[in-house]
Amino acid sequence: MDSDDIAPIAILMDELRSEDVQLRLNAIHSIPTIALALGPDRARDELVPFLQDSIDDEDEVLLALAEELGRSFEQYIGGSEYAHLLLAPLENLSSVEETLVRDKAAESITKIAAVLSNAQIEEYCIPLLKRLSGAEWFTSRTSSAALYPAVYDRVPTAIQDDLRKGYAALGSDDTPMVRRAAAKWLGPLLLKFSDPHILSDALPIYRRLESDDQDSVRLLTVEDLIAIAGKLKQSEIKEQLLKQIRHSIGDKSWRLAKAVGKEITREELIGQYVQLLKDNEAEVRTAASSQIPGFSELLEKEVILARIVPCVRDLSQDSSQHVRAALAMQISGLAPLLGRESTIEHLLPLFLQLLKDDFPEVRLNIISKLEIVNNVIGIELLSENLLPAIVELAEDKSWRVRQAIIEYIPPLAKQLGKPFFDEQLGNLCMSWLGDTVYSIREAAIVNLKNLTDVFGVDWSRSAIVPKVMGMGQHPNYLFRMTTVQAITIIMPSLNLDIVRSEIIESLLQLASDPIPNIRFNVAKSLEVLLSAYGNTPEGEAFVQQRILPVLEQQKNDQDADVRYFAARALQKVAVVT
Repeated sequence: MDSDDIAPIAILMDELRSEDVQLRLNAIHSIPTIALALGPDRARDELVPFLQDSIDDEDEVLLALAEELGRSFEQYIGGSEYAHLLLAPLENLSSVEETLVRDKAAESITKIAAVLSNAQIEEYCIPLLKRLSGAEWFTSRTSSAALYPAVYDRVPTAIQDDLRKGYAALGSDDTPMVRRAAAKWLGPLLLKFSDPHILSDALPIYRRLESDDQDSVRLLTVEDLIAIAGKLKQSEIKEQLLKQIRHSIGDKSWRLAKAVGKEITREELIGQYVQLLKDNEAEVRTAASSQIPGFSELLEKEVILARIVPCVRDLSQDSSQHVRAALAMQISGLAPLLGRESTIEHLLPLFLQLLKDDFPEVRLNIISKLEIVNNVIGIELLSENLLPAIVELAEDKSWRVRQAIIEYIPPLAKQLGKPFFDEQLGNLCMSWLGDTVYSIREAAIVNLKNLTDVFGVDWSRSAIVPKVMGMGQHPNYLFRMTTVQAITIIMPSLNLDIVRSEIIESLLQLASDPIPNIRFNVAKSLEVLLSAYGNTPEGEAFVQQRILPVLEQQKNDQDADVRYFAARALQKVAVVT
């Protein structure tokens, strides 16, 4: 074997011994390249054993190794036939102290298991799983829980019996971290169980974990309960799970309700859910408020009106701003469930109240979901009742609220139609271009482009373009800059005729503005113009006559940025022409 054959492994060994962590990290990320250089045989015989023996003391390096081995690394060692060879180094990584490394190693083992044959699973994965499950160190036992779902349905019945017993042992482990892992992975595992084993095996494991003395373990069993409920009949749920359902209803209540079905939700859960909406703790009311539409989907309209809406009315005046914000994000989801008349009667006053809330996030959340309400009650009623509040919010002291209003304008405009929009909101949209916050001016420009797409170029020509171009003469450079940026964004939605007759003269005047930022933004705008219109014969002549001389002049500007963007635009001219 000559020195060239030895080089890849030797270099890797040297770099992995380096004191520089970054060099060791780079070495780990290069192992696919090294494996390619070695070829499948040597990668199997030399590289994999080397990786198995070289356990680093730096968690970041170990995490990188665990990740690389799970990235279809079997392709470098001869394919899935040899993929089991990667299990050994990953087994070592599954036992280290750092949780992130163990989790990534388990994830990579799961990926490798997916490409193994059933015979390989039985020969290589099952012994590995048993070693980890029965290991002295709790870290190994913790990692093992994640591997059960990946192999359970790939092995014969006798081995499945052993796996269920092994998992039950994890659920009763002395170490809370192991029991947490068992609670986390029980749901995915029991989905692989046959129906009889749900009652005989999954349910006892779940009950043990659900009554654990550690809160962190019990919290994870809500997902297990949802999974079990999804596998049982209604009669079995009533017989086996009602006690646990009552204990577990909370921040995942609507998902639990969906899993157990409408009948049990109506009979057993509605009362407890209402109590959560009225709980003394603001955090509980916040969590319950965030589930209102999902839970209400499982109730009849009359029940929603009788039991949920009174709570919603109280929550809209809750002393906690966080509760009101959670409600504002979700309340519109009730509108499709209640229908037009009930929404108008019961919800519309609450929308208006929340739109005027003192807390910006409440106002922001209600605005972001108004389209759902619009679809139920219609734009006329919505605009008649809520438009004054929306206009008021357009000048809200919170810029995030102003931005949310801007983003809501195009769909609102589409529903209102041109005449109503021009009368009620036209001036408002233009006023945002002069906002003191850059993000608002930027959003206002995009809003004008979207409105052009909604109402068409003729409307834009008369309603937008003159006002935008008029700002180009303003003594304040920010207004002149806004003109250039607005034209750059809107121009592709217009046509060449409008550009020539309404825009280009003022834009080219700004090419010699005393402010360099404006001049180079003009160059960028001209580049956009070239892309939009330079490919037609008419556009080509226009470029040669009006655009090219200005860009040539800017190419010699005293400012470096202006010269750069002018040169870039001229390159576009060369491509176009």
